[in-house]
Amino acid sequence: MSELTIILVEDDPDVCKTFAEVIEKSEDMSLLSVTNNATKALEDIKDFLPNVVILDLELHHGRGSGLDVLKGLHEMSNFDLRPYTLITTNNISAITYDCARDMGADYIFSKHQDGYSEENVLDFLRMMKSSILNRQKLLQRKHEVSETPERKKKRIRRRIMSELNLVNINPKSVGYVYLIDAIELSIDSPKQNISTIIGEMHGKTDFSVERAMQNAIKRAWSSANPEDLYNNYTAKISSDKGVPTITEFIHFYALKLANEYEP
Repeated sequence: MSELTIILVEDDPDVCKTFAEVIEKSEDMSLLSVTNNATKALEDIKDFLPNVVILDLELHHGRGSGLDVLKGLHEMSNFDLRPYTLITTNNISAITYDCARDMGADYIFSKHQDGYSEENVLDFLRMMKSSILNRQKLLQRKHEVSETPERKKKRIRRRIMSELNLVNINPKSVGYVYLIDAIELSIDSPKQNISTIIGEMHGKTDFSVERAMQNAIKRAWSSANPEDLYNNYTAKISSDKGVPTITEFIHFYALKLANEYEP
């Protein structure tokens, strides 16, 4: 079953919690990131390439606004995988609504309207799912034709970095770079002796590469918020120690990225 992949831009913790809880229970939706920062939202949209952005216009407790996000998307002349953008707002200004639509908003939910709830917003997206995914498939085909190999490589590596950051893999660790390389190489097909391949790329022994990758994973699992790990690493862990093996870790992210935009 194809999932709707969603980025949530919202500054109310209770609203974020409700959206996250409902999406977590859903089999046809996946929450890629949550932020109350307009700049971070634009970065996440470029890195995660979501199907949908749920965007609060007022980010009083964050940085920027939903209009800043819409403006940023509008100005990305080279960004050809624009997500379906659903606005949620306490603002009731018709002028603001017209501005948001002119800047690319696809639908606007007033938080003051009768029956508004986070559940109803997601039910609406579920109703629109086929149309949203079909539009994304058309955009994806155009994107694949226009995207250069260099740009694609940079996008994939940014995407992997975003995923590793979610589970607190330390960017300063040597294993961080090795894991990015390993996941990138494994996206098309699983690689045998991946530590040897990475070692040859960096002039290191396969033992040192393997140790660095496993240490990076172990440190993340000992220091990260358990809820972050639970929400972002959903694969089964076979080890009794509760830490994924290198093979499990690489396979999970390679498969996730390979399948993310399949028809």
